[in-house]
Amino acid sequence: MNKTKEIWMTGFALFSLFFGAGNLILPPSLGVKSGLDWWIVVIGFSLTAVVIPILAIYAHSRLQGTLFDFGKRVSPTFSTVFCVLIYIISVSIPSPRTAAVTHEMAVQPNWGISPLVTSVIYFSLVFLFAINRSKIISIIGKYLTPIIVLIIIAIVVKAVLLNTSDFNPSEFEVPFVDGFLEGYQTFDAIGGVVVGAVIVISLQLRGHTTFMAKKEIIQKAGIIAGGGLLLMYGGLVLAGHLSSSAFETGASRTEILSSLSTLTLGSLGSSFLSVLVSLACFTTAVGIVTGASDYVKGIAKESVLAFRITAFLACLIGVLVGSFQVDLIITLAVPALMFLYPITIILILLNSLPKKYTSDRIFKTVVFVAFVFSIPDVLSFVIGKDALVGIIEFIPFAKYNLGWVLPSVLTLILLNFNHNPQEPTLPN
Repeated sequence: MNKTKEIWMTGFALFSLFFGAGNLILPPSLGVKSGLDWWIVVIGFSLTAVVIPILAIYAHSRLQGTLFDFGKRVSPTFSTVFCVLIYIISVSIPSPRTAAVTHEMAVQPNWGISPLVTSVIYFSLVFLFAINRSKIISIIGKYLTPIIVLIIIAIVVKAVLLNTSDFNPSEFEVPFVDGFLEGYQTFDAIGGVVVGAVIVISLQLRGHTTFMAKKEIIQKAGIIAGGGLLLMYGGLVLAGHLSSSAFETGASRTEILSSLSTLTLGSLGSSFLSVLVSLACFTTAVGIVTGASDYVKGIAKESVLAFRITAFLACLIGVLVGSFQVDLIITLAVPALMFLYPITIILILLNSLPKKYTSDRIFKTVVFVAFVFSIPDVLSFVIGKDALVGIIEFIPFAKYNLGWVLPSVLTLILLNFNHNPQEPTLPN
């Protein structure tokens, strides 16, 4: 296979891995709520849902290791804890969310069964597919994404043609920040540090054994995937904005996506999209459960029993959390994301920079600073901002739940000004 074809195939694979069905429900809702500021929201959302995840892929092209390698320069213990937290959160939030999306988009409109019943059936099937490693999932995934993309393009084009020039006013005080924080809910930064290693291994198996060959393919494929994500997310935000007058205040994210597809494609098109989204959600859930189980199997000396127990527990968590409403799951996810996302973003940035600017001491210090200054962001959602007024007013951008950004950046810059040239650094 020639290199150009390999780059495009890898780019499409990356796009499919990032463009999960759960992510579809986020941009239209932003568009409906953003008014004429929709383009500012797109910029904020794209930073955390496109730029940072693609930077994670770029970092993987330089590391060419595993998830563990992202944090090992802080310390092996830290990296192990980081990996465990990544997988715990993955099976506790994005995996159950796929069941909730499936219920609200495909099951609830057609059958009067409870979300708990849907969740039990859904994760029973996920467990069976995970422990049997069915190839059907990869085959379905290969064809689902292109079809969903074509439907999304149709929705956006139809929304532009139906443009009534009658828009709801913006509900956002700071549109950029709201878009930026909503991008956390895609989990794509976390996805980037996880799936990048999968791409590295896949290229190795396809005969690309040299470091530089894999680096070039991964980096160019990342640009292709990022461009596709930006177009899809931007288009969905625009479609939500152009159709905003058709939605009442307080409509849920799944209601907005379902109604938007009905408005633009009719009831048949909307039903078709619901089925496709449900299937894509299922493949995502199987992938998350299998990935987490593989990780535990690896640290348990390749124990098949450890794999099955982990898969069962992951599916049990999926049943319990997946029976909640999608918007509630998103709300429950916020504290965990406020804790883990700053650390993940900092690790991605540090692993993307030239090594001469990121000694082990800088890794340790900047990650620690990001952790400390993200604590008020987490607590503000747990105990309320009123209890932290003094702290929030003292830390720049803390009132926007971005108190970790400036201290982390300043620490990185100051440590480099004070960098000891004798301190050993790894070559680029």
